[in-house]
Amino acid sequence: MPTHLSSISELKSYSDGGHYRIEIPSIEGPRVFEALLESAQDLGVTINRISQGSGGMLLLNSEIREMAKLGAENQVEVCLFVGPRAGYDVGLLAHTQSKFANYASLRGSDQINSAIADVERAAEYGIRGFLIGDLGLLSVLRSRQEQGKLPANIHWKVSAYVAAGNAPTVKLLEDLGASSINIPSDLTYLQINELREAVEIPLDIYVETMDASGGTIRLIEMRSLIRAGAPICVKFGLSNARTLYPAGDHLTDDAIKIARAKAKRAAIAKEWLDRLDPELRQSFNRDSTAIPEV
Repeated sequence: MPTHLSSISELKSYSDGGHYRIEIPSIEGPRVFEALLESAQDLGVTINRISQGSGGMLLLNSEIREMAKLGAENQVEVCLFVGPRAGYDVGLLAHTQSKFANYASLRGSDQINSAIADVERAAEYGIRGFLIGDLGLLSVLRSRQEQGKLPANIHWKVSAYVAAGNAPTVKLLEDLGASSINIPSDLTYLQINELREAVEIPLDIYVETMDASGGTIRLIEMRSLIRAGAPICVKFGLSNARTLYPAGDHLTDDAIKIARAKAKRAAIAKEWLDRLDPELRQSFNRDSTAIPEV
């Protein structure tokens, strides 16, 4: 372990004393969620959070209810991406080679209003976690929350589409009301530690990324990522897997296979972590605000 990383006594933690949580992203509907839970149980790995990237706007009311029910019954946080977004719009910037910077942004007041409606609908069905990819939207939603127009116990998870690789940026996001922040997956341990020192809220980081985000696989490094950034939620994308967004019934079989593979990656990483750094403890959502309420 690099010498600049924190000792166990110096690490910050979630309120239950855990140093890290595990998230599986791109769980695009209730069937995929069920398959993930089954695989996680078979592999003996605890999943703290799932996120859905296509957007709540592409789920039926009944599907949102079912995902909320699965999350509540299994004490798993559920975060839906807020839509619409520029990547689904007719504008060109979100469809060029540099689309990452524009894909999750919102274009105009109509998309802001539609995003508010998307959050309000999912919240009515019990969802308490939302992925935010636009800073203006975060500000608007937090304002509505302060006005009592949205539940007080919502987890606002800043998406990896928002570049947050330095201390002033993560501090700004915390000040805007973010509950957790996805940080770039390619940061060094020292850079991650700088972000941790700047804010109190949890960080989120991909341990493995999809090819569109670099295809990095840092499973054995997870111990150092956690020591640099705790409390931190480690996320498992999947290298060499097809893109799922926007998902639908035509992709459900692939989405299930990918979710099962991600659960296995998480189990492998957990085995390495327990072997190399058994002092690090997993948090078990006792203080979570993103577990659905049904």
